[in-house]
Amino acid sequence: MIWIVKNLWLIPVLPLFAAGIIAVNKQPARKLAATLAIGSMALGFVLSLCAFAATLGHHGDGVFREVFSFPWIQFGGQWMDIGWVLDPLTAIMLVMVTFVGMLIFIFSVGYMAHDKNFMRFFCFLALFAAGMLGVIIANNLFLFFVSWEIVGLTSYLLIGFWYHKPSAAAAAKKAFITTRIGDLGLLLGMVWLYAETGTLNFYDAGKGCVESGALATMLTHATIGGMAVSTVIGLLIFLGAVGKSGQVPLHVWLPDAMEGPTPVSALIHAATMVAAGVFLVARVYPLMAAGGIIGAHGVPVTTSLTVITWVGAITAIFAASIAVAQNDIKRILAYSTVSQLGYMMMGLGVGGVAVGMFHLITHAFFKALLFLGSGSVIHGCHEEQDVRKMGGLKKYMPVTFVVYAVGMLALAGFPLFFSGFWSKDEILHSAHNWPVSHIPFLLGCTGALFTAFYMTRQVALVFFGNYRGHQEEANHSAHAHSHASESSHDPHESPAVMTIPLVILAGFAVLLGFVGTPAWPWFDGYLTGEEFSFSFSKLTEPGTLGLMVGSALIVFTGLGLGWFLYGKRQRKTVAEKDVLEAAQPFVYKLLENKYYIDEIYEATVIRLNAFAAWLCDFADQWIFGGAVLLVKYITVGLAWLYRLTDEYFVNLGFDTGCEALREGGGGLSKLHTGRVQTYLRVIGVALVALIIFLIWGRKA
Repeated sequence: MIWIVKNLWLIPVLPLFAAGIIAVNKQPARKLAATLAIGSMALGFVLSLCAFAATLGHHGDGVFREVFSFPWIQFGGQWMDIGWVLDPLTAIMLVMVTFVGMLIFIFSVGYMAHDKNFMRFFCFLALFAAGMLGVIIANNLFLFFVSWEIVGLTSYLLIGFWYHKPSAAAAAKKAFITTRIGDLGLLLGMVWLYAETGTLNFYDAGKGCVESGALATMLTHATIGGMAVSTVIGLLIFLGAVGKSGQVPLHVWLPDAMEGPTPVSALIHAATMVAAGVFLVARVYPLMAAGGIIGAHGVPVTTSLTVITWVGAITAIFAASIAVAQNDIKRILAYSTVSQLGYMMMGLGVGGVAVGMFHLITHAFFKALLFLGSGSVIHGCHEEQDVRKMGGLKKYMPVTFVVYAVGMLALAGFPLFFSGFWSKDEILHSAHNWPVSHIPFLLGCTGALFTAFYMTRQVALVFFGNYRGHQEEANHSAHAHSHASESSHDPHESPAVMTIPLVILAGFAVLLGFVGTPAWPWFDGYLTGEEFSFSFSKLTEPGTLGLMVGSALIVFTGLGLGWFLYGKRQRKTVAEKDVLEAAQPFVYKLLENKYYIDEIYEATVIRLNAFAAWLCDFADQWIFGGAVLLVKYITVGLAWLYRLTDEYFVNLGFDTGCEALREGGGGLSKLHTGRVQTYLRVIGVALVALIIFLIWGRKA
C-alpha cells in the first residue's frame, strides 16, 4: 500500500488541529490564527499533490483505487468499519479544495483585517475546511455523513458570522434548516442502504455498498411502485445533494448565504460546500446507475439519473433567469452558482462522473475568482454591494477589473480560451446525445445565453461608465461636498494580499479548460482510467464542431445583447430604471422577486408548519396536557378517598376493636393476681351464680 493512503487522514486533521489551537488561544493572536489556518491548508495541499501523483500513470489499467479501513465501533455482533479511499475522484478534489481554500484564506487576511473577531473567523474557516476534506476522503458513508454535518454546522456559523445583523442571523438559520431537510433524506437512505447491504463502506474488496455484489442484491428487491430498492435509496441520497447543492426546490437558502463575509461566499459557493452535493452523487454514481440501460456513448439511463438530469436542467435555467434581474453583486453570483450547480447535476445525469466533475473543477476556480473579485470590489467601494451604485471601476481598480473580466468570460463560456467553454460544452454535448429527451439540452442552451447576458450586464454596470457612488452623498448634502471630499470616498484598488490570489485564480480559469478538450480528453481518461490520446481532428468532427459553433453563437449573442443594453447605454443615475424593467416591468419584477418562491413557501409550507406547531402546542396543552391533568385530579381524588376510608373506616374500626379488646384484656388481667383468696372468692361467686341459675331454671 502506498504510504500516502495510510496517511490520508492527515489532510483533514491538519485544519482541524489548527481550528482547535486557534479556539483556545487569546483573542489578540491574529498572526498566529492566520498562520495556523493558512499553514494547515498549505501542508494539506502538499499532501494532496502527493496523493494526486500516486493516482497518475494508470490510464488503460482501469480506475486506480486503494482503501484503508479499520474497525471502529461494535454493536451487537457486528463491527462498523471506517476508513478512507484514494482514487482519482478523491485526489482531484483534494488538490482543488486545498489549493482554492488556501487562496481564499490568504485573501481573508486582507479582507477581514479590521474585523474584531478575526481569530474566530479563521477558526471557523479551518473547521469548515476540515469537514469538507473529511467528506472527500471518506470511504464510509457514516464518516462521510459526520463530515457532511460538520460542513453544515460551520456553514451556519460562517453565514451568520456577523450575528449582530438580523439578516445574517436569519440567513444562517435558513441555510441550516433548509439543508437539514435534504440531510434527512440522506440519513434515511444511509440507514436503508445499511439494512440492505450490511455495510456503509463504499469500497471493500468487492463487498462495498456501491460495488457489484451489493448492487446486484438491491436490484432484485422491489419496493414502492415496483422500483428497485437501489433506485429509491439513490433518490433519498440525492435529496441530500439537492439540499447541499442548492437545487430546486431547496435552493432558497443559497442566495441568502451572501449575508456572510465575502470569503465565506467564495468558500461556500465555489469550491467546497455546494460542491459537496455534486461530489456525493459522483461518489455513489454506481448506485445511481445500477441496472440502467446503456445509452449513447456508454452512459447508462436509469430512473435516478433521469431525475438528476431534470432537476439539474430546471435549476440551471431557473436560477440563470433570476440572476438577470438582481442588483446585489454577490446575489448575481449566488444565483449563477445555483445555475452552474444545475449544469453539474445535468452533466452527471447525461454524461457520467467525468462530465459533471470537470465542470465542478473549472467552476471552482473561476467562481472563486468572481466571488473574491466581488469582495475586492466591495472592499474598494467602502462595503457597497449594489451594482447600481458602482460604475467606472476599471479606472480605479485595474487589477480587479482584468481578473474579474477573465472570471466573467470563463463563466460565460467564451469560446476556446476559457475553461468554462470546454466544461460547459461537454455537458451540452452529452445532453444533446441523451436518448430520453432533448429538452434538457435546450434548457442548457438557454441557460448559457442567460449566463452570458447577466454577466455582461454585471460587468458593464460595475466597471464601465461613470462612478455613481457619489450621487447619494451629493443628494443628501444638497451638492455641498467639495471635489476633495468626493475624492476621499473614491473607490480604491485592494492590497496585494487580496489581488495576488485573484491573479493566480485567473490563470487557472484560463488554463484548466485545456485538460478536458475533445482533442485532449485528459480529465475524462484520468477519472475513468481509460486510454486517451491527443487528436486535433476530434475538434473538427461534425457533431463536435457544430455544437462548438452553436455554443459560441449563443455566448456571443448573450454578450452582445448584454453590451448593447448595458454597455452602450450606460446608467446615468442610481434611481434610473433598469433597461429590462422599463421594457417589461412585469417580467422584471417577477425575476427580481425570484418568482416569489420565498413568498410562496412563506404562505404555504412555513404557514402550514406554523399551524402544525400551534396545533401540536394546543394538543400538548389542552388534549394531552388536559388528559394528564385529568389523570392527576382523579389520582388525587382517589388518594383522598383512600385516605378517608383508611382513616375513618378501616383505621377507626380497627382502632375501636383493638381498644375493646385491650379493655377486655385489662379487665381479665385483674383476675390473674396470683392470690389464692381472690381465686376462691371468684369461685365462690361463680358457684352461687351457678346454683341460682340451676334453681331458677328448674322452677321455670
